[in-house]
Amino acid sequence: MAKRNSQAQRNGDRRQTPAWAMVLLGALLGVVGSLAVLYGGKIPTLRGGKNLPQPNPEAVAPKESEKAIAEETAKAQPPAPPKSNYDFYSVLPEKEVVIPDSELSAKAKAEQARAKQQAQANAANNGTATTPSTTPPPAAGGGRYMLQVTATSDASAAEALKAKLAMLGFTAKVYTSTTDGKTLHRVRLGPFATASETETSKRALAESSISAIPVKEAN
Repeated sequence: MAKRNSQAQRNGDRRQTPAWAMVLLGALLGVVGSLAVLYGGKIPTLRGGKNLPQPNPEAVAPKESEKAIAEETAKAQPPAPPKSNYDFYSVLPEKEVVIPDSELSAKAKAEQARAKQQAQANAANNGTATTPSTTPPPAAGGGRYMLQVTATSDASAAEALKAKLAMLGFTAKVYTSTTDGKTLHRVRLGPFATASETETSKRALAESSISAIPVKEAN
């Protein structure tokens, strides 16, 4: 009987320690271990922030004078010049000059005015009314006008453009020349004796969405 009482007493002592107490004890031990690791230097990023970006003590802010110099330098640099409209037509042969559209128009008007005056003078001498000539006389000084559509190193491209112009009703020629070892094929209309004829043909090309520049070559 005494043995049974002793065994029952031991079993009662075991039941006095519940399971939740063991769980709580384990949690406390885990917290203590974490604190030991944290303050033991094994997680420096959280403890001291040593791995975070640090300010550079040697960095110096730009001075106001340096900023002003940089701004003035940027302003002083001129913008890139616009590409010339005539780059596409390359270099013209010697003794040829490009005639600006405004100059061509002025020359055409001057030719038409001379033609009208000549017709009026002829009518006064003959005593009859005379219709002004539709073809103004060329200006003094000679020379002839051409309309250059393109200048290319590709001979086949030049011939193809010539054929296209022919389909549109324009008579063009391909002029080939070599300068400094570079061969160019120029597709041109003309020659025209007057600025009026040149301007008329230029307008006709523009109506077909074809650009051309008037040039004049001396005799």
